[in-house]
Amino acid sequence: MKSSEIRQKFLEFFESHGHTIVSSSPLVPGNDPTLLFTNAGMVQFKDVFLGQDQRSYTRAASSQRCVRAGGKHNDLENVGYTARHHTFFEMLGNFSFGDYFKRNAIQFAWEFLTVTLKIPQKKLWITVYAEDDEAADIWLNEIGVDAARFVRIDTSDNFWQMGDTGPCGPCSEIFYDHGPDVAGGPPGSVTAEGDRYIEIWNLVFMQYNRDSNGELHPLPKPSVDTGMGLERISAVMQQVHSNYEIDLFQELIKAAARITNTQNLNDNSLKVIADHIRACAFLITDGVIPSSEGRGYVLRRIIRRAIRHGYRLGQNEPFFYRLVPDLSRTMGDAYPELIAANERVASVLKQEEERFAETLEHGMQVLENALSQKIKALDGETAFRLYDTFGFPLDLTADIARERGISVDTAGFEQAMARQREQARAANKFTMTEELNYSGDQTVFHGYDALQHEGKILAIYKQGTSVDFIEAGDEAVIVLDHTPFYAESGGQVGDSGELMAANGTFAVSDTQKIQADVFGHKGLLQSGRLIVKDHVQARVNPLTRTSTANNHSATHLLHAALRKVLGNHVTQKGSLVDANRLRFDFSHNTPLTTQETHEIERLVNEQIRHNWKVTADHMKYDEAIKQGAMALFGEKYTDVVRVIGMDEFSTELCGGTHVAQIGQIGFFKIISETGVAAGIRRVEAITGKAALDYVQHREAQLQTIAQTLKTSPQEINQKITQIIDNVKQTEKELAQLKAKLAAYQSSGLADQAQEIKGVKVLTANLEGANAKSLRETVDKLKGRLKTCVIVLGTAEAEKVTLIAGVSDDLTKQVRAGELVNFVAQQVDGKGGGRPDMAQAGGTQPDQLPAALKSVIGWVENKL
Repeated sequence: MKSSEIRQKFLEFFESHGHTIVSSSPLVPGNDPTLLFTNAGMVQFKDVFLGQDQRSYTRAASSQRCVRAGGKHNDLENVGYTARHHTFFEMLGNFSFGDYFKRNAIQFAWEFLTVTLKIPQKKLWITVYAEDDEAADIWLNEIGVDAARFVRIDTSDNFWQMGDTGPCGPCSEIFYDHGPDVAGGPPGSVTAEGDRYIEIWNLVFMQYNRDSNGELHPLPKPSVDTGMGLERISAVMQQVHSNYEIDLFQELIKAAARITNTQNLNDNSLKVIADHIRACAFLITDGVIPSSEGRGYVLRRIIRRAIRHGYRLGQNEPFFYRLVPDLSRTMGDAYPELIAANERVASVLKQEEERFAETLEHGMQVLENALSQKIKALDGETAFRLYDTFGFPLDLTADIARERGISVDTAGFEQAMARQREQARAANKFTMTEELNYSGDQTVFHGYDALQHEGKILAIYKQGTSVDFIEAGDEAVIVLDHTPFYAESGGQVGDSGELMAANGTFAVSDTQKIQADVFGHKGLLQSGRLIVKDHVQARVNPLTRTSTANNHSATHLLHAALRKVLGNHVTQKGSLVDANRLRFDFSHNTPLTTQETHEIERLVNEQIRHNWKVTADHMKYDEAIKQGAMALFGEKYTDVVRVIGMDEFSTELCGGTHVAQIGQIGFFKIISETGVAAGIRRVEAITGKAALDYVQHREAQLQTIAQTLKTSPQEINQKITQIIDNVKQTEKELAQLKAKLAAYQSSGLADQAQEIKGVKVLTANLEGANAKSLRETVDKLKGRLKTCVIVLGTAEAEKVTLIAGVSDDLTKQVRAGELVNFVAQQVDGKGGGRPDMAQAGGTQPDQLPAALKSVIGWVENKL
């Protein structure tokens, strides 16, 4: 039975038993930015189980695509070496949300396996949690499972929990016996780690809620969460032991063998490649692109591991991306989104292959040299060098080393990594916060609602040292108990302004966080004297704050527009917002087209014209995520977060300052788009008056160009096209004239050749010629002079061009490449080419005559 058939039968079976068929969710969890990837079928139903989401159904079934290749669930190092480890797999699951419980879940599983799939009952073993008498009674007395194939297990393996607290409950597992030809004992035995008895289905009975004290309380609506790996059940139905022998993998393994010209279909590298193309293609389909952090780095690790195994099979050119069409043919019927993303997936993979190819060979040489030293463990410094210089993820290095029976000093690698991070932090450390030893009260921020507020000086730092007072002319950092000044964070720069006291005025040039909730106001005391405990009136510069708020709010609109135009794979990778502009880095693997740029600008300005009210709400983190707020993966958020909403267009977690109404932004204009790293693009934009000034300046430039060309702005394109055509025609005519001039000059050149040992040697400086006409002249002269050596040169401005020609019968004695290089060195240049024809350039025209004269002696010496 094919895998596609099993998948379909599973879904049809549960649909016939009142379950709603729910499509697979993406591999990037939409409701949990703290989770690296979707790694189980229940992930998309997490909020339902927690009671935070209500669905129109209480029974569901799905075939969920999953990835386990990073974080807590990481099977990457075992992929290709075992029968059942994968980075990507499909999880068949049925779920009950307070509807049926243990009895129905057990009955459904048993009926599907033994009736629908017709698996012999004697091949199935059952386990339950040791204390779960209810499930044991159902299996033994209602289903009638043979007690000899029934095991109670008192370990965490048979008790599931979502976390340290929250929903949890006992499990019941179903194992398949692959037969006595395979080593291993039954579940619960000392030899259970073998491969004979394989778990194929896990039934989780969500029965309790664990409180913070560890006590279990019965849930009012107990639920069911089950999972059965499609690959494992396919191996059972296709009567093979390894998952890599099932139809899904065999087609991909054959495709990988075809592309890599590999004859042995059992080669482990083919298994790795077949597994990894599934994970990579689906991750890219779901919006992940290779990068140096988070999900993108896991994807990069998988891609590079596949590339290395291709390299092992002799592939030095990009090959991995060519498997995408084969994967679509294999899995596209079940996942049509894969077919729709085919072109983008192949493009991303090819780009990553080409990037890694630049360093793979050199890195392999370094690693091969290290591994050939008869060592037991590769030192951490070498592993780090491979990572830092050649782009080798640690697990890739470990993978290669393991093939030689060599381990890797991971602790040494982590030490080297930590040292580099510390150096980077030190290099980027902001000077005002260096070694400021503060231990007082926190700063209360009032800047969301006011630009002025009274505050008391809690501390003063001068040149990094705590002082009691400062006087006029002193630069310092002042800490206040209350402030309207925003301290730099989240990409938004710190506020500027002034602190007004009875005894002096302090000009604030920047505001930074000394600690998480302690704000340092950096600046210069312009007059008077300030003392700790003085009261000041803190006043933020309203113009810069307003402009900064405009740009920050526009950044949120830009983020939303990028996702709408480019796709949901776009995520923020960094930003900088100040009064002059906004800069936004995001994940995307290709430059924006003109059409995409215009569409993004249109969407943002459309929202500005709608003039939506900007809302700022504080709520629990989980509630914010449930409402669709954008959160950055890897960021640490407090339990209560600030949510900035701009109608339904944009909702983000953000602590920055914003406009009250979107219309205050006025106008949004993108001024540049560039690449800043692999898979990371950067947009710079301006708003309000700056955007208007920019457009007006461009219009003035356009008007000046039109006046210069003696045309109107509307007809500039036509005029420029006409000029370009004229220039091309003029260049063509000039080239023809130069060729004629060279031919004219060459007509008498043959007579100027000197004969040395029976060889005609000719040198000449042809004024006004170009490289093409020089080559043509050399060819004509070789035809007339027969056995000959020729060097022709020309000089224009500071550029010298040289062409050397040698007749075919002399190339063993005199090589044109060596000759032209000899001459070129005398005019501060170099060159080379074929034995019979070569070209060179130089930068010292005044040395050309002497250089040409030296040819006679050089040729005579060669002859």
